[in-house]
Amino acid sequence: MPSAAERTRTLVQSTCSSVLLVPGLRAAGADRPAPEVRTVGPDGEVFLLLPADSPAVRAATHAQDDDLAAVLEITDVAPVSVPNRIRGRAWISGWLTCVPGVAEPGRMLLRLEPGEVSVDDLWGADHVEPEAFATASADPLACHETELLQHLAAGHGDQVRGLGTLLGGGHDDGDYEQVTPLALDRFGLRVRFTRRHGGGSPADRSFDARFEFPQPVRDIAGLRAEMHRLFESAAS
Repeated sequence: MPSAAERTRTLVQSTCSSVLLVPGLRAAGADRPAPEVRTVGPDGEVFLLLPADSPAVRAATHAQDDDLAAVLEITDVAPVSVPNRIRGRAWISGWLTCVPGVAEPGRMLLRLEPGEVSVDDLWGADHVEPEAFATASADPLACHETELLQHLAAGHGDQVRGLGTLLGGGHDDGDYEQVTPLALDRFGLRVRFTRRHGGGSPADRSFDARFEFPQPVRDIAGLRAEMHRLFESAAS
């Protein structure tokens, strides 16, 4: 399974939505800027591109050499329609500074030096050491995950539904109201099953199943081979 550091790094480098929180600034929506770009530097620092007139940029500019505490909050929402679409959140708490001499017209680059890092996602809640975050790598499938999950849901729905036969207990297609690919990484595929019966809301009737690959995949070609193997196993 991916480490907590890898999962956090993947979220930071993904297209997930994020907000930069600076204690002391007003909490109105306009004062909770969403960085336009997020990148991770060689020492684990997170670089954020924001509008030059945003409150966070003004606060970092006025702070100069003083430590300005800030929190980058990232929210991961499933790119497919499922009950409980929020898959996880990550938080990078640290100190915010302006990067001198680096700016674009109307934008400013800020540097967030991590002090505390945590993640709460489909794998569970974990704290991450800043050093581990700095040396971790994002999942190689992360940049393709949205497209891949949507393709599986739209073009291979019957085969994804057929994975229920691998769960044991005599399950068949008729047991489930909805079967949706929820998450994909180099280690395997996670699918959300929603039971047809049992009462309550769809969220109450849902559970996740994880289908692990024998070996982590490195690229799309390796993923295709593993998905083919997985579907064949379910159909046999």
